[in-house]
This record gives sequence, C-alpha cells and structure tokens, in this order.
Amino acid sequence: MKSHTAEQGDAAVAVPDLVAAAEQALPQQANALARARAFAEPLIAGETLETGENTLAHADAVAHILKSMGGSEAMQAASYLVYACAHLNKPEEVIAKAFGESYAALAVETNKLVRVQQQARGGDALGDDARVQTENVRKMLLAFSRDLRVVMLRLASRLQTLRYYAATKQVVQPAVAREALNVFAPLANRLGIWQVKWEMEDLAFRFLEPETYKRVARWLDEKRVEREQYVEQLRSDLEADLRAQGIHAQVHGRPKHIYSIVKKMRGKSLDFEQVLDVRALRVIVPDVRDCYGALAWVHAHFSPLLEEFDDYIAKPKPNGYQSLHTIVRDAGGRPIEIQIRTQAMHEHAEHGVAAHWAYKEAGHKGYAGVSASTVYDTKIAVLRQLLAWERDLADSAEGLFEDRIYVLTPQASIVELPRGATPVDFAYTVHTNLGHRCRGARVDGAMVPLNTPLKNGQTVEIVAAKEGGPSRDWLNEHLGFLASHRARAKVRAWFNEQVRHETVARGREMVERLLQREGKTAIKLEDLASQLGFKSAEDLFAVVGKEEFSLRNIEVLLHPRAELPTEDEAVLAKKYKPVQAKSPKGGVLVVGVDSLMTQLARCCKPAPPDTISGFVTRGKGVSIHRNDCANFREIAHRNPERVITVTWGVPKGEGGAVYPVDVSIEASDRQGLLRDISEVFAKEKMNVIGVQTQSVKGTAWMTFTVEIADSHKLGKVLAVVRDVPGVQSARRR
Repeated sequence: MKSHTAEQGDAAVAVPDLVAAAEQALPQQANALARARAFAEPLIAGETLETGENTLAHADAVAHILKSMGGSEAMQAASYLVYACAHLNKPEEVIAKAFGESYAALAVETNKLVRVQQQARGGDALGDDARVQTENVRKMLLAFSRDLRVVMLRLASRLQTLRYYAATKQVVQPAVAREALNVFAPLANRLGIWQVKWEMEDLAFRFLEPETYKRVARWLDEKRVEREQYVEQLRSDLEADLRAQGIHAQVHGRPKHIYSIVKKMRGKSLDFEQVLDVRALRVIVPDVRDCYGALAWVHAHFSPLLEEFDDYIAKPKPNGYQSLHTIVRDAGGRPIEIQIRTQAMHEHAEHGVAAHWAYKEAGHKGYAGVSASTVYDTKIAVLRQLLAWERDLADSAEGLFEDRIYVLTPQASIVELPRGATPVDFAYTVHTNLGHRCRGARVDGAMVPLNTPLKNGQTVEIVAAKEGGPSRDWLNEHLGFLASHRARAKVRAWFNEQVRHETVARGREMVERLLQREGKTAIKLEDLASQLGFKSAEDLFAVVGKEEFSLRNIEVLLHPRAELPTEDEAVLAKKYKPVQAKSPKGGVLVVGVDSLMTQLARCCKPAPPDTISGFVTRGKGVSIHRNDCANFREIAHRNPERVITVTWGVPKGEGGAVYPVDVSIEASDRQGLLRDISEVFAKEKMNVIGVQTQSVKGTAWMTFTVEIADSHKLGKVLAVVRDVPGVQSARRR
C-alpha cells in the first residue's frame, strides 16, 4: 500500500490518460459524482491516510455524509478530487479541464486547508500552542470565506475520521479529538448542522473522557427499555391527541446525546436523574400557527416549567434556528422536553444552510429555482455565522484572537483587519487605489465618519471619488483614521510620489531650459542621462530638481575639451602637479593659506575636517570639493590630470575660519515650524546666512545655509533638529 506521502511522479505522468479515460467512460453530461470517483480511483485506491484509513474508502464515506447533509453534487464529487490533488503536478488546471473551474477551485482550496491543519496538528487545539492554533483557525476562516463549500467538506471529513477511529477502536490523538470538540463541533452548531454537531461531540468526548462517557452511557442503557417504551407511548398519544384537535402533527422521540447530558450535569451541578430532558419529543407541524396551537394543547394537558420555555420562532437564534422549546411534567412528575417546529424549520435545523450552498454553481442568476438574491442573502448569513464562530473561540480562549477583526465587503467576501481598523484601513486592504480615492463609507448601510472603528462582522461599503488622493489628515495619529501600518505606509508612499513627481518636473524644466540655451534641443534626454551615469532621464531630473546635481556637469558634457587651456589654467596645472610641487606643503595646496585663488564648490560646500580634493578649473582657480561629492567624482573621472591634492589650513592672522554648508530638512508643515528650527541653530551659536522653504501638500522642504568651523559639531546640532516636533529628517547636503 502507498502512504499519503508517497512519491507522486508516476501518477502525475499518467494524468492526461486519466482525464481522457474519465471523459470517454463517462461523457460530460453524465453524473459528475461518478466521473469524479472514476478519475480519482486509480490515484488513491492504493493509499492510506495518516489515520490508517484507505483514502478511497474515506472519500466514499465523506461523499455519503455530504449527501445526508444536503450537500450538492459538486461537494460530493470534491471529496474524491481533494485527495487526487496530491498526485497532480497542476491540479487546478487538470481538474478544471475534466470537471470545470468550480470543481477545481473547491478541490484545490480544500486541499490547501487539509495541509494547513496537518501542519498545525502538533499542538492541542486551543491548548498547548496557542499561536499555532490561532493561525490555524485564521487560515480556516479565510479559506471558508473564499468558498463556503469547503466548510461542508471539512466537517464531513472530520466526522468520518472520528467514525473510523471509533469503528477500529484505535487510540486517537488528543489534538484531533480536541479540535473536533472545540473547533469543528462549535462550527457545525453555528451553522445549524445539528446532526453533525451532536455526533461529533459524542465521538470526541468518548475519546477524551472514555470513563465518563461509559458511565453516562451505562446510566442511559440501564433504563433504556423502560424509557423507550414510555416515550413511544407518549409519542403515540400526543400525535393522536393533536390530530383530534385538527393539528396534523408528526411526533418523534428524540435521542439524547451523551455529551449534552454531561455538559448540563456539570454546568448546573445536577445528578443524572435531575437532567430534565433525557425524555424528549419533537413535534413537526405544517405551519407556524399550528406550532402555537400544539404548544397551547401541551401546556393545557401537562404541567409546564415556565422558566424552561424558549420561543425561538419569535426570536430565532443567530444561526437562523427556529423552534418552540418547552419542558413539562407528566402526571407522575417526570420531566419531558418537547420541541415544536414546522417541516421547513426542521430541515434547517438538521442541515443548516447546506441546501443553499451550491452558490458557486449558481453564479449571478441563481440555481434550481433559488433566486440570486436569496443565494446572496444566504451567503451573507453563513459568513456572519463563521465570524460568530471565530468570536466564540475567542471567548473560550481569552487572548488568542484579540489582535484582529473580520468584516464583509458588499460582495460578501471576508476582509481581515487589525483591531481598531477604520473604513480607510478597509479600503486600502481591498485595493490601494480604492484607499486613495476613499471619500466616505457605509457600515451596515449607514453612513459613518471615516475614522469610525469597525467591529467584527460588519458590512463595509466605500464611497470613492473617480480620481484623487488621500488626505494629509490620515497620517495624523491623533485623528484616528488609520490603525494599519500597511495602510499608513501606502498613504506616505502616495505623498512621497507626489513630491517626487513635482521634483522631477522641476528638474526636467531646468535641464530643457539649459539645452535650449546651449542650442542642443536635438539631444535625446535618455541618451543624455545615460552619458551622465543615470539609469533614466527621470533619475537625472530628480537629482537636478533637488539641486543635488549641478547643471555645470551637463555643460561640461556638452563642451568636452573644446577650448585650449587658458593662461591661468596652464600656470595652475603646471605648478600643482605633485612631482613639481613648489607650494608650502610640497605640492599640497593649503586651503585658506596659499596665495593662489581657491573656491569652495557650491555643489557640496566642504568644511573642516571633511576629506577634500582640488580641481583646476578654466580661469576660476582651484575648486575645492568633498571627496564624496558626486559632481567631483564625475569630473575627476573625465579629467584626472586636473585633480590636485589639497588640505585644510588656517589663514595667517586669523584665529579660525567659518564655512557655509547646506542642511536639508523634511517636516510636516505647521505654524511655527521655521521659528522652532531657527531657534535650535541660534541656541547652538550657528549663524544662519540663508533659508529656502517650500511646502507641498503639507510637507515642508527646507534648506538652511549655516556657517560652521567644524562639521563634527554640525552632526550634533542636526540630532537636536530631528527632535523638533514634525521634523522627519535633517541632513547635511
């Protein structure tokens, strides 16, 4: 026998033949369930699951359970296709070809979830490894929301696994039993699939507490004959009496489930004999009027315990369950639980909303006489129950699910958000562009402010402009528009892109104006950028627009060594070649001391103790650059013979010199910002000789020119500037 983890290569090779064989043996219009079994059988008949159960036998049983639950043919067929996926190289593509996209999506989505649960199986459900279990439940919820039929498949598969363990008397992993009891059974309860809930609870409880299970089973069995005889007589009499009153009722004895008895005994500290609803009847009548008519007759002929009466018809349970529940005592004082409901209520109670879960095949037109609006309403109802199930788990395992919420889109999809999220967070999670254009929101149909915190299970609809961008207010943490770090990053990125766009436009204008002045408009801008070492023209415009790249570099490129050296250049070049040095430092020009003309480059504005170099210009003496200056590296690469060594010095007769440097500051614009930053420089005794400011959509861009004697001190002053409220960055240019 192959195991489930066996090599899949041989099977994968045979897939095209399998598809062809299945299509030939069972034409497209034939029964899809039989076709799916014929397709999967060669792949899975010889393998076993990790439980030891034969995979094909498991799929047969799951299909049967799904049929009894009211599941569609697609769900039943998927029980085979899910396990075939593991043997296919491209399962979605292959299954879609043979059965259609709906079958393929269902099989693949369920297969993914099976693998998730297998990986998480190591920790007890809601037990030892809370983090792993939380992630497991999260993935289950999101998988269920993408295709609700996956819920049915997983419930049926888990129920069959429990049945197999019970039939073979195997030892069950506690994690499997706990997950069934604490996760899957509450899910079936929330969806109103009672037959699955009760059986799953009893089987899981039997594995987890075998002694208690046996003891209660023995109590029930000891009086089983007497109880069944009594219930049968009571059932027959009640049915006849109601019919005599003109109420055409079907009365059935209702088996009591062991786990529910134990829960009631423990919850109310009762002995077995005190459990009131061990004897139970269910009355099925044609319509709601007959429900209340039957209730009136029962209360008139028995002694009702009014504190135990519940009207779930007038006030249905959240999962849509409807019925009248009452407990009465007979003449001997024995308690009897009686449930009264219509046939439609009974079918919903037994199968939940399973009958409407063929929505994937329904599309927008509905199916089998069920309108599309009914399908949509049913899907919304199921999604709300899935969210309620997740909240139930959160309540039973405090702290596990406190960090997130789930809300619904108008198209009935689940969106996961951090707790405290707003409609703006929701919009950015759905789509970045929707977030940018968000202008209003409806929550459960009512307009709300955009900074309204959302709650679990709400339906959110965004009102969006055709075009536009986010508000700067959204980044103000005090206003509470954004709780998601991801959404906040998207808003910042939008504003940064706007600033870059304007910078690029400004740089383009400067470059094009220079080219017009030089009569070089025929030059392709992309070629120009490439020659200057940039990847694109836009990159060139960006640095020019920020004044980080001098237009002088473009002029040098446009006129490469066209002229002969001037007389001054010849003298400088000759005098400052290192091998012919005659300066006071042996060929090293001392800035501020040497008699020859030097100038500090405006592109990088060096100051002591920056590492510097000199460049012999045409007619303007020696230009002093920082060694890390991009402009200097460019011109030095083209004209290495013009580079000379220079160093800092103190001019004679002075105690020291000061040097102008530029400081770039980016900040959130506000009143008093310029004053606060200027005060920092004043307190640090730095003379400000120039200020340029520009505000773009709430962001202030400032350039301060300050005089310094030592650039080391500037670093300390910039650290103080960064602490000014609103300042995002402060750096030397």
